[in-house]
Amino acid sequence: MGEKIFRHILVPLDGSRLAESALTTAVWLARKTDAQLTLVHVIEKDAPSEVHSERHLVTPEEATAYLQEVSRRPALSRLRVETHVHTAEVSDVARSIAEHSAELAPDLIVLCTHGKGGARRFLFGVIAQQVISLGTTPVLMVRPSKEPQVIGTVGDFRTILAPTDGDPGHEKGLPMATEIARAFHCRLHLLMVVPQLRNLTGSKAATSLLLPAATRFNLEMESEGAQMYLDQRAAELNRKGVLADYETSRGDPASAIIASARRLSADLVVMGTHGRAGADAFWAGSVAARVVARIQAPLMLVPLGKSDRQDGFPNSGYSGKTR
Repeated sequence: MGEKIFRHILVPLDGSRLAESALTTAVWLARKTDAQLTLVHVIEKDAPSEVHSERHLVTPEEATAYLQEVSRRPALSRLRVETHVHTAEVSDVARSIAEHSAELAPDLIVLCTHGKGGARRFLFGVIAQQVISLGTTPVLMVRPSKEPQVIGTVGDFRTILAPTDGDPGHEKGLPMATEIARAFHCRLHLLMVVPQLRNLTGSKAATSLLLPAATRFNLEMESEGAQMYLDQRAAELNRKGVLADYETSRGDPASAIIASARRLSADLVVMGTHGRAGADAFWAGSVAARVVARIQAPLMLVPLGKSDRQDGFPNSGYSGKTR
């Protein structure tokens, strides 16, 4: 189950137990997909003495010893594990990890959304967003569990949530979600959100002030088009052996994604993202940023610069985009 979906998984670690929370999911995926696991640490210039209230790894020697100790843990004993320490001190750890993703060529990066506030914003807004902006590697973000967990003991995927806006150029998360659903024999739930008048931004918001009735009518038409579009996509996937269903929603996209994931008890949310913010970008990094700040389920962000995979969703020509 899950063979060859991922061949090489990269896990950045800073020495803290919080960062090691990513290992629970990463090790489980490596087992299921027979993937190589690479543990990486970047030496930070002028590093603080502590990180997440724990001793910081400040020398190549202690970082190497730490990664080797992790690689020898029983949960990783039957995996192909490599370790890598970037020994030259860098000021921008996030960019260094992004550069290592290009150098080491993983097809998935797994990292933990540390705690609350600034630390979480740092990991998403800097590391994940920079990696995604390179346009090469999906990033799986997992939230630390409140209870102690045994590494590698993640339950099987049962439901994957795949938000989409119907634009073929934005749907590069859907082929990835489709591959995972097919490999793990689980349900794939498609979601499309059409905004209400109050949720519009940019030029559409300005237009709605001048022509509120016409804008409201257009949004109603988009909602009907979304229903037809998802019905077609789900039917295509079911014909290909993927158990797929769908829903449409109205309102704020980030809030709708979070609500749907909670209601479905989704095991994974997969969505495409630009990895950047944009005033008129309905499916840009700003939506993903708000999702990752609040969602409890693991979230996989697929950069829109990544090459298309042909076995997922064909270009549909759907023109009722919510941009």
